[in-house]
Amino acid sequence: MGLPEQMNVQPRHMTAGIFNHLVDDRIWWPDNSAMTANLDTVFSALADPTRRAILAMLLEDDMAVTDVAEPFQMSLAAISKHLGILAEAGLISREKRGRVIWCKLEPDAMRSASVWMQGFGQFEPVDLDAFERFLEGELAEDENSVETLD
Repeated sequence: MGLPEQMNVQPRHMTAGIFNHLVDDRIWWPDNSAMTANLDTVFSALADPTRRAILAMLLEDDMAVTDVAEPFQMSLAAISKHLGILAEAGLISREKRGRVIWCKLEPDAMRSASVWMQGFGQFEPVDLDAFERFLEGELAEDENSVETLD
């Protein structure tokens, strides 16, 4: 069952790649399961708007858990669960200082997700202003050519 033809799977060189070798080719990621699990955890943590808001707050500075909870209309236990998910994903770290638990943003944790997403950004962004100028020029040329035919 380990051979590609027995699993009805074609080798990479016979299939169209989805995006690029970083996404398509497991050869580049020897331990692909660990990378996938990490990405799943990070994206799962980022999927919740409350957790994204917490990360945005922590961009400013480290915060005590009670300060993180203050702007939200939910219990401290609910905020603690959100913080646990963010910590499990490696997006934040928590440190007890005296009787207060402090939260700190860990921006390096998003590096693997960022690298993975860059595989989708292989196309240049469209400059809409330049595109509009191009179209205006083309339309002007078309109008001039119609006028010369009359």
